[in-house]
Amino acid sequence: MIGPFGGGHATVDWLIVGLGNPGRGYANTRHNVGFLVADALAERWGLGRPRERFRGRIAQGRVRYEEAPAVGAPAAAPQVALLWPGTYMNEAGLSVGPARGSYKLPLDHLLVVHDEIDLPFGEIRARLGGGLAGHNGLKSLKRELGGADFWRVRVGVGRPDSTDPEIVAAYVLGHFQESPAEVKDLVARAAQEVERMVLQGPGEVAPSGGNDRPADPRPPADPGPPADPRPPADPGES
Repeated sequence: MIGPFGGGHATVDWLIVGLGNPGRGYANTRHNVGFLVADALAERWGLGRPRERFRGRIAQGRVRYEEAPAVGAPAAAPQVALLWPGTYMNEAGLSVGPARGSYKLPLDHLLVVHDEIDLPFGEIRARLGGGLAGHNGLKSLKRELGGADFWRVRVGVGRPDSTDPEIVAAYVLGHFQESPAEVKDLVARAAQEVERMVLQGPGEVAPSGGNDRPADPRPPADPGPPADPRPPADPGES
């Protein structure tokens, strides 16, 4: 079987797509958080230099465990293809559709990482299918794939204090106002959520409340000794 890279068997367990817009002007914007997560995954798994295919860039390889595999992880690391569509967001399906067709994957073996303004910054959730919430990238995917029953990792970027479409568009196309450290942490946790799903496998993965902000690592404050349950002594008359 000749695969997308021109030779050999190219069977993959997952096609993972990071959504974003091409070009320097869109780099590091909220709408491009999917690209940032894809970059982090490529580095985390050592996938090597992406190749130009499917109107985008694609890298392929096996998941590389950063630590010892957890109990229940597959004996053989899953094979993945990681795609950065080179179209603009509202035409992302023109890249994802041919890639998915070439790998001959069912929709539930497709995992899409995208920005989500209906989640506060720092919150991450995973689900299969569901509404499109006005996201132009998801609309294009549904149109070109013939359905929306693919997995999503929704990366919360927050929303502006307005429902005006122009203000919302300017917000998602704008740069993060949070610190670089906070953005780096968000991207790293989103990548961890993708890895969790990939290691569980398409037939086993479950939706999640997400990989939200980590708990405060500091130990709880000492509450002190418990209060004396006995009533106070009668002070008597003065």
